Amino acid sequence: MSLIKRNNIWWVDFTTPSGKRIRRTTATENKVEAQEFHDRLKAEFWRVQKLGDRPTYTWDQAGIRWLDETQHKNTHQDDVSKLTWLQQFLRGKILMDISRDEIISIGEVKKRESSAATANRYLALVRAILNKACNEWEWIDKAPKVRMYKEIKRRVRWITAEQVKILLDELPPHQKIVTVFALSTGLRQANILNLTWQQVDLKRKTAWIYGDQAKGKEDIHVSLSEHVVNLLKTQLGNHPEYVFTYRKKPIANINTRAWRKALDRAGIVNFRWHDLRHTWASWLVQNGTPLYDLQEMGGWQSSEMVRRYAHLAPANLSRHAEVVSSILYGTNVPQHEIKKDLQLL
Repeated sequence: MSLIKRNNIWWVDFTTPSGKRIRRTTATENKVEAQEFHDRLKAEFWRVQKLGDRPTYTWDQAGIRWLDETQHKNTHQDDVSKLTWLQQFLRGKILMDISRDEIISIGEVKKRESSAATANRYLALVRAILNKACNEWEWIDKAPKVRMYKEIKRRVRWITAEQVKILLDELPPHQKIVTVFALSTGLRQANILNLTWQQVDLKRKTAWIYGDQAKGKEDIHVSLSEHVVNLLKTQLGNHPEYVFTYRKKPIANINTRAWRKALDRAGIVNFRWHDLRHTWASWLVQNGTPLYDLQEMGGWQSSEMVRRYAHLAPANLSRHAEVVSSILYGTNVPQHEIKKDLQLL
């Protein structure tokens, strides 16, 4: 049979003129689309092998090969989602016929739906696939140039200790505990909810995130304060494996209706769960933590990500600004002498 359904996805199964059996996913649950994919693929093999033409590859084939070659990457599931959305525009398109203008129009649609930053993620995927098809797979002679949108740098969103206290009073107990832990460690939501007792040493006041769990793919060492250690001790016995639970079961999602309602009652607007991490970093910088220490504590690979918080520590940097004054006037020059010099300028 030419079409076979496996786990709701249609697969093609046919034999080429040379006798080679082809079994390949169509990456769709729609039988009509699967049949179209099958017919194009079968016709392509016949044209190439019988007539000796150069193979003509489609976007669908490029997408499938991309997913096959990148399934080991963290971005694999994100790519699946993006490619599913892109199919409405590029399904069945011959790679060499995909123009720059067509890609721009796709970017405009996504930009209107969400933002320039999100549109750039989709355009980057299209560009990467076309470049690979050109430079590595040699399926096309030239890949169209894809220009990214200019992204607006968003300000770091953080809240004060007073706002946090109000929020904590509004949260249910299990969310309150997780929120305090997030503010105390700066860990990302997934790392907190998936934290196991094997990753915690209460005696040494430390926890760790394994490299395969971290966004930067490097182990993260987490120092725990005495307050956080006592907080974790209240969770002992709730679950044999996971640290944070609700009704003796691991917490699957913390960004719930209860969390959003608590924010509303606390009068905190435009605040996401991830902004707890921004709050943690902002508090540390404002209280003198050097940026290179913050980078290590937060598990950031790029110093650029950490520089977002540099503007929050002007008071801590003022001692460096005084260096020039000490060179010009020394450390004990009367104030009126400095004013006298300034009047001569």
